[in-house]
Amino acid sequence: MHITLYRKYRPSTFEEVAGETDIIKTIKNSLKGNKMAHAYLFTGPRGVGKTTTARLIAKGLNCIENGVTDTPCNRCENCIDISKNKFIDLIEIDAASNRGIDEIRSLKDKINYQPSKGRKKVYIIDEVHMLTKEAFNALLKTLEEPPSHVIFILATTEPDKILETIISRCQRYDFKPINLKESVAHLLMIAKSEGIEVDDSSLRLIYEKSGGSMRDAISIFEKVISSCYDEDITLEKTEKILGVIPEKKLSEFLEIVSKNNVVSGITFLDNLWNDSINVEEFLKSFAYYLKELIIKKKSPFNITKSIAIIEDIFEVMGKFRYEEDKRILGYVILHKITEFEEDIKVTYEQPIKEKIVEKIIYVEKESSEEISEKLKEVSKVKEKIVDITIEDVRANWNDIVNEAKKRKMPLISFLSTATPTKIEDKILHIGFYAENRFHKESMEKPYYNDIFLGVLKDKFKGKVIVKYDLLNEKNKIVEDKTDFVERVVDFFDGELI
Repeated sequence: MHITLYRKYRPSTFEEVAGETDIIKTIKNSLKGNKMAHAYLFTGPRGVGKTTTARLIAKGLNCIENGVTDTPCNRCENCIDISKNKFIDLIEIDAASNRGIDEIRSLKDKINYQPSKGRKKVYIIDEVHMLTKEAFNALLKTLEEPPSHVIFILATTEPDKILETIISRCQRYDFKPINLKESVAHLLMIAKSEGIEVDDSSLRLIYEKSGGSMRDAISIFEKVISSCYDEDITLEKTEKILGVIPEKKLSEFLEIVSKNNVVSGITFLDNLWNDSINVEEFLKSFAYYLKELIIKKKSPFNITKSIAIIEDIFEVMGKFRYEEDKRILGYVILHKITEFEEDIKVTYEQPIKEKIVEKIIYVEKESSEEISEKLKEVSKVKEKIVDITIEDVRANWNDIVNEAKKRKMPLISFLSTATPTKIEDKILHIGFYAENRFHKESMEKPYYNDIFLGVLKDKFKGKVIVKYDLLNEKNKIVEDKTDFVERVVDFFDGELI
């Protein structure tokens, strides 16, 4: 019977676990000193070794040959049974399908029984965040006073859904996605064991498709191996098997974007569609391709523009995730990233006073009297802010939005989710709810803001100052704490130092 590779090469010792060096070291030290906690919480994305580590703990606690150990023998009856998932004192519960209070009550009734074959009963509750509130409360009581022969290991991909009272009674370990080096090393070990030749580029691509999950990486690798039976695995073959966009296509689209050629871009996207290439996947691949160019310092754009393009791609994808015709998604993204050059120019009119003062700052030889005279001139020509009320704006809002649409089509999308909230200190406040943050940020760009201010100026026959706000569910203005730097750090999974 065929055994899938991720099961065949599941780590049988702590040394075989890919990544998580610090976590593994701490657990091994606890086993070595026989100082294990009564409950553990393993958090992290899928396929990074949470359940595997839990099973290795069960081995370390119940190994017959080596006793309580960080190096289980893998030869004794208990170790073999745990490897085959047949050990009677290792109980794995899937909380996704056993999430009610009755299942937890049944568990409470059984934990008082002594282990049948091992030293400890080990309960692994996978996807523990799926338990109901009542089940959590029942589990809490069990975790407070567990029998000495029982160890609980809770595993979850969503720790924020677990009660703090549960977390406080567990020793918590946060598993991280496997990095490139660790993933490639593990895949090379499998390839060598299976007698398979594979190039590094293919392994890098498999890693990127896995999203940092070792289990997913092995499953993808097995798919590639099956398709390349008795053949060497090359990048070209891997790209074709996985439906990955060839780098040549990405490079071609990059050139189109760098030249701000919207017409060629639309033709390119239509050709992708006609060739049955998923446009959404292509654009996501393009974002990662540009990220790699940034890292290698080979991007045709400066770093600010490069990251802004990546940000625009993912923000628009989030807004259009339910759109069936992905070409529309492609058109909007193309529109945003090719107009970036316009965005970074100061297209709106600075107040005349600011312009003159800016020049005066750099004229070192002018006397204070001359500067004073120029400032007086500025005061005379300063543009007056029109005196309007919020009722004036609300009464004319539909006309304002329609006129903005005529001048720039995307403004209808942004402003249709906006609400004029108040005029304070002669500033018109326009509010957006949190789910429309993308629209707020688009309106804040000088390119769109300049057009909108022009519409207001024509409508009310004078200058209008506008501020864009985020609103909560009660229509109250809230502080926008998410800034561009935070999104960049989040995208690259980094930290500020």
